[in-house]
Amino acid sequence: MTVRPSRRNPEPKDPLGGVSAVSISEKAKGDLDLSRAMAGARLQPDFEAFYNKAYGSVARALGVTLGDADLGREAADEAMARCFARWSTVQAYDNPAGWVYRVGLNWARSLRIKLNRRRNLSTPDSVPPATVTDPVIQQALQELGLELRAVVTCRMLLDWSTEETATALHLRPGTVKSRLHRALGLLETKLYHLSEGD
Repeated sequence: MTVRPSRRNPEPKDPLGGVSAVSISEKAKGDLDLSRAMAGARLQPDFEAFYNKAYGSVARALGVTLGDADLGREAADEAMARCFARWSTVQAYDNPAGWVYRVGLNWARSLRIKLNRRRNLSTPDSVPPATVTDPVIQQALQELGLELRAVVTCRMLLDWSTEETATALHLRPGTVKSRLHRALGLLETKLYHLSEGD
């Protein structure tokens, strides 16, 4: 008996275990795009300079605002990664560090909300101190609401102008001034005993 070859052309055996030539070319294209992006990243020394200059102060400010130094660093890491991905746009802003601060703060707020939903618990009022060395000042800051604490941190710790703070926090300059005035009044009341010896 003679075995006749099939009239249809059989599919050639795929040595790659089912990965088609089309998907290989798509993967190669994706790898090429990734290497181009990485090459572009290496060609952005301005981002590296920005990162080296801004990361420490933004991470510290977020740590103070959030009352948790570790969360502040994590938020700064996340925000810097997002900044890097959008660097061509963010670098044109008047205050790129303000953009990073706001993104980090929003990210940390979202994270806390998600964690609280999972645990079905509210955020505790007292949290571990961040980077303020005087525990009395740290406690007074933590007793401020997050909105007031964010303004104080931007204006006093980061030394940003009213306009830079307003842009970073998506507020009107008048709101920044009003919140800062209210926050400083509360802090003065809480810390009055520290100035009595002067």
